[in-house]
Amino acid sequence: MRQPRVERALLAAILAVALPASWAAPDARKPNPAMDDPGAIRVLLASRLETTLSSQMNGTLGDLHAELGQKVAKNALLAQFICTETQARVKVAAAELNMARQNLDAKRNLQKLNAAGDLEVLMATTEVDKTEGALTLARTQSGYCQVRAPFSGRIAKVLAKPHQTVSAGTPLFDLVSDGALKVRLNVPSTLLSRLKPGAPLVVTIHETGKSYPAQVSAINSRVDAVAQTVELEARLNSEHPELIPGMSGIARFPTDRD
Repeated sequence: MRQPRVERALLAAILAVALPASWAAPDARKPNPAMDDPGAIRVLLASRLETTLSSQMNGTLGDLHAELGQKVAKNALLAQFICTETQARVKVAAAELNMARQNLDAKRNLQKLNAAGDLEVLMATTEVDKTEGALTLARTQSGYCQVRAPFSGRIAKVLAKPHQTVSAGTPLFDLVSDGALKVRLNVPSTLLSRLKPGAPLVVTIHETGKSYPAQVSAINSRVDAVAQTVELEARLNSEHPELIPGMSGIARFPTDRD
């Protein structure tokens, strides 16, 4: 029964010799000054605009024109579907419209010669309107063949693969906008009396270790009754290339003593 105690004692002696004297296990209870600061409020950086671009049609993708982290301009082509059938529908609709217009012209000429009645001309006019609508629909569906960036920014996630067959609504890309980032934070509702859009604050980001000036840009119109906090958004005063969405940190509001 004493053998396990002997083995543990022997293992402890070996570790004491093998490990350097300066080595020590990390202390999980070591205080974080930022966390212990009663005036610090946790924040999260977010892009001004962000969206998930999804497929608007059922089809098969061709080559993708965007990669993870790539910077893209507004209206840049991100993906192209193989749309032979859709393009054929556009040609058919255009041909039918051309035929309907020719038929209308013929009916009008016959009407001048009293060889066609008003009803025939009206029916030919209706047919032109119908085929114009069919062509518009075909062209709209053909526009779904290309996935373009609705605003300039960076690709945050690629959710599809080249030559993949997808259905309408399938997510393809996550896109985040360029420009100054938003700061999201929840502050105690007791601060509402002295907070308003434009109020200054200083944001310290953990990942960079730097502080950045910002201003409150929006205040939620409702207080969380359970947490007694209110959600704020702030805007950094300028752009900082080292900052990206998802970084976190703390914020401090200046006081009369600062």
